[in-house]
Amino acid sequence: MLKVGIIGVGTVGTSVCQILQDNKDIITARAGVEIVPVTGVVNNLSKKRDVSIKLTDNINDILNDDSIDIVVELMGGIEGPYEVVKNALQKGKAVVTANKALLAYHRYDLQDIAGDTAFEFEAAIAGGIPIVNALRDGLSANHIKSIKGIMNGTCNYMLTRMINDGVEYDEILKESQDLGYAEADPTFDVGGFDAAHKLLILASIAYGIDAKPEDILIEGIQDISSEDIDFANEFDYSIKLLTIAKKIGNEIELRVHPVLIPNHEMISKVEGVMNGVSIVGDKVGETMYYGPGAGGDATASAVIANIIDIARSGKSTPMLGFNKSLESGLKLANINDMVTKYYLRLDVEDKGGVLAKVATILGDKNISIKTMIQKASTSNNVNLLLSTHNCKESDIKSALEELVTSNIVKSKPAMIRIEE
Repeated sequence: MLKVGIIGVGTVGTSVCQILQDNKDIITARAGVEIVPVTGVVNNLSKKRDVSIKLTDNINDILNDDSIDIVVELMGGIEGPYEVVKNALQKGKAVVTANKALLAYHRYDLQDIAGDTAFEFEAAIAGGIPIVNALRDGLSANHIKSIKGIMNGTCNYMLTRMINDGVEYDEILKESQDLGYAEADPTFDVGGFDAAHKLLILASIAYGIDAKPEDILIEGIQDISSEDIDFANEFDYSIKLLTIAKKIGNEIELRVHPVLIPNHEMISKVEGVMNGVSIVGDKVGETMYYGPGAGGDATASAVIANIIDIARSGKSTPMLGFNKSLESGLKLANINDMVTKYYLRLDVEDKGGVLAKVATILGDKNISIKTMIQKASTSNNVNLLLSTHNCKESDIKSALEELVTSNIVKSKPAMIRIEE
């Protein structure tokens, strides 16, 4: 029998307990041993929870219980969980976590502390999609050329409604909050930070890159407008918040931001709250993974899959994946050196000569216009919606700065990268 302690018996923790009970027979058959949740840690003991295990508000009741074999960490946060997980590993307890923020900052530290003690984290990324297993095991014979992921269901739901139903950003944000998809403070989701944490974990497995959130480009969906949606529809694009890891020579681009992506791409078809991840290997080509990225049962399914893996192989199986020497010579790319296509939304005065000035500034920065449409803005202004051929990130930023300082644009320009 393997005994499990759960730190954080909220939505996911409750589902872990219920699934271990409801599917006990099949889980025991697959694990080769009975897995029993025995203790759960909560902040508020007076709150009713639909579980039959012992509840406590003292984490040490799990950490100091020598009979508990596996600790499931579902606390949320960074530094507090780090101390808890470190303590558990130092005591020789296997750990399963769903905490992507913890791993975004401390994955290599915890790997060193874990040593030969099992430490698993499938549930930290894309909920019920077994993407860690796929990347770590199923694609282990491949050099990974790229990873592109829709890994935040809240943003994907919002963008899907904006595109399909013409809903404005502020309206769909409130709807998402009412439905429980977005928090009262939605910044972590709509700002791209949640997706960035997941990207960093996958990039470590694929490339051995030890980057922190502060080291990479992170942009959210807060500035997406109906005009941007119109342009996307006009030229057969979808707008997605995409996590991107891309190997170019000996450099790895890591970035999270909205993109215009052609509607024929498989990942563009991931809609609503669902998640999708496309991985391109040098031998297998493109593989695509799709499923629920959040929710109690979906995330709990991934947690229990890790517990079963540990039961099969024993607590002394080390964490696999975070290997800084995986590919020698790789380094994090400077985002300003990135080359891609861009979409720009420029609010300009509706008078002769303005378009020529815009074209001159862009041309002086080696930026060539590919397509352009004009939409009414106010009585005196129009929105120029244009896309570019491939150009450098630093050049597009410099051009936008000059457009602002020269007073050609009348409000902050919008820019979305095009991923083709």
